[in-house]
Amino acid sequence: MAGNSPQLLSDIRLRLQQARFRPVYTEDSDTRRVVIRDQSRTLTDLGRVEGRKNLEQAILMRLLTPRGEIAALGHPEYGSRIHELIGTPNTEATRNRLRLFILESLQQERRIAEIVEVAVAIGSTGRDRVDVRLRVLPIGETDILDLGPFTLELQ
Repeated sequence: MAGNSPQLLSDIRLRLQQARFRPVYTEDSDTRRVVIRDQSRTLTDLGRVEGRKNLEQAILMRLLTPRGEIAALGHPEYGSRIHELIGTPNTEATRNRLRLFILESLQQERRIAEIVEVAVAIGSTGRDRVDVRLRVLPIGETDILDLGPFTLELQ
């Protein structure tokens, strides 16, 4: 069973708000009941994601963020070039470029010890879509992290 290495860190948990066209995420929350002076109250905090789930979320956010989008915040290399493929035909050359852009982006993630597989295939739900499956080995872990398959729209 995979552990949760401290190197994988923790962050605010995001929730997929809508997936049509471009995915939109919002912060997720946790609620808890507490008793203060004999009164029960419900408190809401930002949700947390830790370990392998945090790495999974971080990879998806990195891939969905256009490279250079947060350059003004001091991270000019953060993100991916996937957005450059929107509007291109779903050809083998495009899928190879997508695979290259994903590899390029994953190499920037310091919590990945090894990129085991990046599989890009014609989408099972439409000709303008591609299915992507990622397999990475997180640092400090022995079990591979599987992401996907998830679908990206090119048109």
